[in-house]
Amino acid sequence: MPIAVGSQAPDFTLKTKTAEGLKDIKLSDNLGKTQTVLLFFPLAYTSVCTSEMCDVSNGLAGYASLGANVIGISVDSPFAQEAWAKASNIKITLVSDLNKETTKAYDVMFPGLAGIGDTSARAAFVVGKDGVVKYAEQTATPKDLPNFDAIKAALAS
Repeated sequence: MPIAVGSQAPDFTLKTKTAEGLKDIKLSDNLGKTQTVLLFFPLAYTSVCTSEMCDVSNGLAGYASLGANVIGISVDSPFAQEAWAKASNIKITLVSDLNKETTKAYDVMFPGLAGIGDTSARAAFVVGKDGVVKYAEQTATPKDLPNFDAIKAALAS
């Protein structure tokens, strides 16, 4: 079960790969400024994850109009995420939870995905400007997508 709505969102500092090199992304940098949508996904280069991140990238203006920044989190390396983002035209910020600490902190670990190891489950959180979780969802299976209408409703409230 993911962490509960109404709880303080665990802060994190995770790496993203940019043209300039590795960069730290901190949830706390958004506090007081913007809401944050956290989208945990199992693995780069998989069909459902690619579809989800491409669809969200195509709708980024809608999230921005609701006052939200979107961050995708997986256990892939930042280098694999960067290559996947370039190949798939993914525009959201992708961050690497290679050590799985953030996945564990949000309680969304998916054990033994396809027999290859533990990954992030597919999950979504809306974190308010105050750092409190306004929406939390872990999908029943990695093939299921989060309820994006519910995510947008939580952002709008």
